[in-house]
Amino acid sequence: MIRIADMQYVRLATRDVERAAGFLTETVGLQLVRREDGRAYLRGDDRDHDICYFPGEPGTHIVGLKIETRDELEAAAEQLSVAGVAVERGTKEDCEERRVMDLVRFRDPTGNTFELVHRPHIAVRRYFPTRDAGITEFSHIGLKTADAARDEEFWSTLFNFRANDWIGLAGLLSFDKVHHRFALFPADKPGVQHINFQVQSIDDIMRSYYFLQDRQVRIVFGPGRHVTSGAYFLYFEGPDGVVYEYSSGVRMVDESWRPRQLPFCDEAFCAWGSRPDIPEFQS
Repeated sequence: MIRIADMQYVRLATRDVERAAGFLTETVGLQLVRREDGRAYLRGDDRDHDICYFPGEPGTHIVGLKIETRDELEAAAEQLSVAGVAVERGTKEDCEERRVMDLVRFRDPTGNTFELVHRPHIAVRRYFPTRDAGITEFSHIGLKTADAARDEEFWSTLFNFRANDWIGLAGLLSFDKVHHRFALFPADKPGVQHINFQVQSIDDIMRSYYFLQDRQVRIVFGPGRHVTSGAYFLYFEGPDGVVYEYSSGVRMVDESWRPRQLPFCDEAFCAWGSRPDIPEFQS
């Protein structure tokens, strides 16, 4: 089994890198790490970067996942190949661009692109936000899936992911104690469905709610509280339709936790009664 140690980064294509980077610094509250060959690197924690915007057609995306050792990376490439998954080795330029020592690339059954990375760089200076949104870390992503049950089996058979809850067919999967690191939402095409950053408290969520309202940023869900993870949340739309989420108080689980099946309805997404304006959250 391939053991994922951590979330690492999301790479997103955009037609306007400056606009996207500006939104993430001035509105989301990330720190601009550097600009390099038309790309913008941003972070909200001690990783070298959490988000990289690069020139290209919106919808193109890559998710980076950390592998602890080189031996595990080599074994992962072999296991994927044996399972019939096409694996591409990262070039020296790929690794330098991502600030990692080595990587392999593959696609899940839906067509989402992932990179397993070995020895990613950490930041040498502490995270200093452009605005005080209370961000503590890049935590999880929502993924679009053409077949949620099939993709859940892919991640839980080949990798150390497990389902901690389901909302309808949407599996909330994790490889560690955090309630979910991937949320698999049925859709008609691949894609990153949302990108989550943890914040310190519900006060940070509410401060951002009013901040975003004042700047006429489209809020698509919340404020609310998730029934599954127990986290307080706020979802809003950024450039190219990418949805970002602030959340706080996510549930930690251990081996005693038993996954629950929730119906696919508004009440299963929010305990407070907030209704989502996100296609993948709507029945």
